[in-house]
Amino acid sequence: MNIVVTGASSGLGFETALELSKKGEHRVVAISRNTDKLKRLLEIGRSLNPDIQLIPVSFDLVNDDIKLLQDFIIRTLGSVDILINNAGQLINKPFMKTTSEEFLGLLQANVLSHFSISKALVPFMNKGAHILNIGSMGGYGGSVKFPGLSAYSASKGALHILTECMAVELQEYEIKVNCLALGSVQTEMLEEAFPGYTSPVMAFEMGEYVADFALNGSRFYNGKVLTVALTTP
Repeated sequence: MNIVVTGASSGLGFETALELSKKGEHRVVAISRNTDKLKRLLEIGRSLNPDIQLIPVSFDLVNDDIKLLQDFIIRTLGSVDILINNAGQLINKPFMKTTSEEFLGLLQANVLSHFSISKALVPFMNKGAHILNIGSMGGYGGSVKFPGLSAYSASKGALHILTECMAVELQEYEIKVNCLALGSVQTEMLEEAFPGYTSPVMAFEMGEYVADFALNGSRFYNGKVLTVALTTP
């Protein structure tokens, strides 16, 4: 399969891209702003399988021209079977100290970037393709909320609703859209959100789960926001 993973330079995205590509069965375009970490991803991948089909791409989904990324992906893959929208940012800051610019920045990184790349790739997606958005328990209605994460949680809540709306509108393209609202996973983002907290779920474990769901989840789900949480946080 031809797969695109955003936010692939660290944490969950890193592990998901590695899991999907390490056997050499799939071609994976791994997108991130961090060139050095993408090189590390490729090095590790090649150490596991010299024939790995992993293509790292340094790109800023918020500030760079999405048409350039679209052209590169289509030249490289021809078509897309799976898009995993994992890129995102977090600000741990009290509500009363969060600026409008910071709030807008999270909406751009956690919602609009996914909107933009999805819209750019849908015309080139095969029938039966799967778009998987990575959400958060912080944005899940009725879940426990934590101080300092209002902007982050609100942006993830918007992504959850966007998922449901996309699934309806993309039925005519025969594309499925789902979202995994994740609980705590031991990543750099978790450390930023909850300093000193250790999650019982490692990034590589969740990466395996996300990879499997991206490949198989659309057989059973469409337009769903599914909670995947052992603990919250």
